[in-house]
Amino acid sequence: MADRLVTVSLDQRDVHCTARLLADRAPLTCAAVWEALPLAGDVFHAKYARNEIYALFPPFASTEPPLENPTVTPIPGDLCYFSFTGTELGTKAYGYDREVRPGTTVVDLALFYERNNLLLNGDVGWVPGIVWGQVVDGLEPMAEACNDLWRNGAAGETLSFRRA
Repeated sequence: MADRLVTVSLDQRDVHCTARLLADRAPLTCAAVWEALPLAGDVFHAKYARNEIYALFPPFASTEPPLENPTVTPIPGDLCYFSFTGTELGTKAYGYDREVRPGTTVVDLALFYERNNLLLNGDVGWVPGIVWGQVVDGLEPMAEACNDLWRNGAAGETLSFRRA
């Protein structure tokens, strides 16, 4: 089977990178994401994990994938999948502009763009993510745009995932 590729974009900044799905390591997660594409949402820059941007989505898999190919130390270019309940993201410390209610599920698709990431959250402890993709082209300009997003703000920016 040929590699499946995904384009990850910061739409307003007009920058993108290409990632290869890691279907051999995270087959259920890759299948769920692939079938749900395209996906786009408001981008956030991580407060705790360090060099991460992400968008939040309603659940799109018929069943949430198991913790396959997990990490708590993502490397540059990793695409990670997280699933949270509303109570895990319900504090104002996260800065979301909409209510995340108990009993709801939120899917977080993330891109890690630089080194020295640690998925340790002061509220809940370790937060392992599923590594479902790896950037194979365009990480350097994307990392520059992510740093700009960190310094100048994410308001009005969209993070998009599309089949390449």
